[in-house]
Amino acid sequence: VERKNHHQHVLLLAYRSFGLVHGTLSTSPLYVYITTFSGRLNHYQTENVVYGVFSLIFWTLTILLFFKYVIIMLSADDNGEGGPFALYCLLCRHAKFSLLPNQQAADEEITTYHHPGHSNRNAPCSSFKRFIEKHKSMKTGLLLAVLFGASLLICDGVLTSAISVMSSVKGLQVHSEIFHNHMVVFIACAVLVGLFAMQHRGTHKVAFLFAPIVLLWLLSIAAVGIYNTIHWNPKIYRALSPYYIYQFFRETGKDGLLSLGGILLCITGTGAMFTNLGHFTAASIRVSFSCIVYPCLVLQYMGQAAFLTKNFDAMSSSFYASIPDSIFWPVFIVANLAAVVASQAVISATFSIVKQCHALGCFPRVKVVHKARWIDGQIYIPEMNWILMILSIIVMVGLQKTTLIGNAYGFACMAEAFISTCLMSLIIIFVWHKSSILSLLFLVLFGSIEAIYLLSSCTKIPRGGWVSLVLSSGFLMIMYVWHYGTRRKYLYDIQNKLSMKWILTLGPSLGIVRVPGIGLIYSELVTGIPAMFSHFLANLPATHQVIIFVSIKCVLVPYVPHKERYLIGRIGPKSYRLFRCIVRYGYQDVHKDDEDFENHLVMCIAEFIKLEAEGSATIDGSMDGRMAVVRTSEKFGTRLVMSESAANEEISCSSTSSAAPNSKSSTLQNLQSMYEQELPSLTQRRRMRFKLPDADHMYLHAQEELYELLEAKRAGVAYIIGHSHIKARRNSSLLKQFVIDMGYSFLRKNCRSPAVTLTIPRINLIGVGMNYHV
Repeated sequence: VERKNHHQHVLLLAYRSFGLVHGTLSTSPLYVYITTFSGRLNHYQTENVVYGVFSLIFWTLTILLFFKYVIIMLSADDNGEGGPFALYCLLCRHAKFSLLPNQQAADEEITTYHHPGHSNRNAPCSSFKRFIEKHKSMKTGLLLAVLFGASLLICDGVLTSAISVMSSVKGLQVHSEIFHNHMVVFIACAVLVGLFAMQHRGTHKVAFLFAPIVLLWLLSIAAVGIYNTIHWNPKIYRALSPYYIYQFFRETGKDGLLSLGGILLCITGTGAMFTNLGHFTAASIRVSFSCIVYPCLVLQYMGQAAFLTKNFDAMSSSFYASIPDSIFWPVFIVANLAAVVASQAVISATFSIVKQCHALGCFPRVKVVHKARWIDGQIYIPEMNWILMILSIIVMVGLQKTTLIGNAYGFACMAEAFISTCLMSLIIIFVWHKSSILSLLFLVLFGSIEAIYLLSSCTKIPRGGWVSLVLSSGFLMIMYVWHYGTRRKYLYDIQNKLSMKWILTLGPSLGIVRVPGIGLIYSELVTGIPAMFSHFLANLPATHQVIIFVSIKCVLVPYVPHKERYLIGRIGPKSYRLFRCIVRYGYQDVHKDDEDFENHLVMCIAEFIKLEAEGSATIDGSMDGRMAVVRTSEKFGTRLVMSESAANEEISCSSTSSAAPNSKSSTLQNLQSMYEQELPSLTQRRRMRFKLPDADHMYLHAQEELYELLEAKRAGVAYIIGHSHIKARRNSSLLKQFVIDMGYSFLRKNCRSPAVTLTIPRINLIGVGMNYHV
């Protein structure tokens, strides 16, 4: 029964994968032959040349798509996730390649940290591995390669929408001369604007149509391919032999090599296919590709080639010209719907890769939206949505020709494919622990073919290819500048963090008045006390009764289980009431706006206090110095009981007859009530009641500390966050001063503030200024 259910689940995912994985790849027949024969190859209008082009397309699909991606690379997933950052995170977890300085030993105890079947910690350390770990320049080069691959995927998000919509709309010119080129561009731009304008609503309402549309499209083009093969040239099947590739290059020579930039468009969408792996499984994608996508595409390319062998004058519009007149308009409608679905799929992949970059500190702060009613894992990034729309329209209006957009698209796709091949060769050595010979064989076999295609694409840079080079270089520069500035800021925090000796000299009162309430001090530091805390103490005459240093950290795993998310520790003696909480997220985890982080944090602190009182040996979690993972176990929630209550009742204690007093004056309480009435969402956050269970079995000091925590929670929670002003040191090089003072500062001023990305209530927010000289 379990096996039958597993097979049904795989088939269901395979069906769904048509809409979100294979959409871009399925629309490539719209423009492959047109782009290939647009250059010098247009002068070789012979049957052998068409045979050679089809043979090249077939073997490119078979070798680079079927064998490399579907069979091999889909096995290199990171707990089900794919893409260049997933490969990079896999490498960093098996070797010290990461440049992120906030990694901790406790991170390795997360259940998703070690890849199943490949977590051989006792594997011998190779000299190549030691060489990369020893040289920072090698690790920087690896990161730059990954960032460039991510930039190319973002570039795909721009070019896929432009070329797919443009190619599908161009079918109007085949049957009517009134649709001139400017009118086609205008219609395509209108379709793009509508597509991007609907992104904020999510695709949950129409997603069920994606798979049927792409499936109908694939079956339609396969049927057209079979018809054209039988009607025009049944002998075209002979071109499946690689002998015709030899004949092709013997006849075309150098011009044939230059035309490879158009042929490689037949594998466009493979990057998005690998990036969207997390929504499905490797088995489901293999089933859908092998059984439907691959044979349908081969039949369509074969039929289109058969048509071209008898209609050389239709090279400029080969796809739509090869469709029989009786079914032209139905196929045209399905083609446009498939182009929209393909654009939607690559836009979703772009959002996913941007979120991964942002989570790992390689992209400026953006707002990531995920709603409960949306498809699981679907996100929306407003800034990137409008940037993609503007760039797609600029590319479409600026180039106006499918061939020029195809030249740019081909360079981006092949450069990304070559980078993924290089990363995969490292995965074979360091993650799969295979021999270097096998890794080198993989690199030579697939990398040499991709290198030839890439060189051919480079010759198209003057004719449209420069667009993808400029776009990807721009995104690469933004991401690396942000990563460099963020890393320098973190290293400055480490070098200037406060010593425990200085904290102990202040005493339990920290040298000032301690008032009821909880202060959540946000900092990127995961060890030590940030220098910002001394600025806070020096400028305010009082601080909160309980202080929690909160660090939101991304771990090099796609998902962190919720029960392993909170790493709690104590700073100094118990009388100081100083705690540290490290909230760990994976690079695919979404910070949901409706998560009551405040209440859950109080529950975790209470759990830590009781577990600490019972003795460190009973703590259900890993230890990291004085920190412990507070897991959501069967004991969780027995330290505090949380329930809904009225707005004026938030805390009670069953072991104490009197309620905890509120330290705020009546004037301040009225002002707070007025704020809460203006912000209903804030009122909902505070309508929670905490109480202590029966305390017969509890230690007295733990009970007192828990009651003090409840009193502080009722008094209110303040969020303290630093407002940093970062400048390069005076003795820095001119390049560093330009990067920090101009580039990084500009990005910080024009991106989301930390309070917005962390969804902190603004009326509870306290900003502390801090100057950084990095």
